[in-house]
Amino acid sequence: MSETDQERDGEPLKLREKAYVSFTERLLAREIKPGQFVTQRELVAMTGFPLGAIRELIPRLEAEGLIKTVPQRGMQVAHVDLNLIRNAFQFRLFLEKEATAAYARNASDADIAEQRQRHEAIVRRAEAGEEGEPLIEEAEDVDRLMHEAIIDHLDNDIVSQAFRVTWLKIRLIRQYETRIHNSIIVPVMQDHLKIIAALEARDPEAASEAMSEHITNARNRALHY
Repeated sequence: MSETDQERDGEPLKLREKAYVSFTERLLAREIKPGQFVTQRELVAMTGFPLGAIRELIPRLEAEGLIKTVPQRGMQVAHVDLNLIRNAFQFRLFLEKEATAAYARNASDADIAEQRQRHEAIVRRAEAGEEGEPLIEEAEDVDRLMHEAIIDHLDNDIVSQAFRVTWLKIRLIRQYETRIHNSIIVPVMQDHLKIIAALEARDPEAASEAMSEHITNARNRALHY
């Protein structure tokens, strides 16, 4: 086995992946902020991972547009702005309309039924008057997991990774303004239930259009928050 294969199968790769997760978690927690300049050693301190893992991580962060090297200044966490909102949601439309049509054709009845069950449970809780962070977090998980299931059903690692990077950037936009708040939990879940109804009917065109409407609604909320 070559040194490269050993690295792929061994601890260095695991450390790089863990360091990536740690970096993105700190981005979402605003411990690392858009536009901030950071050094490799500061990233070591922030993430708790060794310098070697951080050095291996940096090319991935640069390729994904999460950091950039500024001459004579160092590494800068990418700015997130309204232009990114438009680009990110347009990219999602390209990916998810086709993925949703494929999911309508090929997903199992059990998978679709599970999606309905999760969404209806959130709606029942919201309509019963429940509020607060636990419900918001669970609604966000239900939202994310449905989109990921539709994308991952394509069985295309490149598409799945690109989708997750885009989703991360959307969450970073202007400090969480695209989060699901109590006031929009039911409308967001209802958007999803329209998609699910089309999936149950095995209607790829209707499912794709319902997904397009949902993503457009999310983009408009982000642009006019």
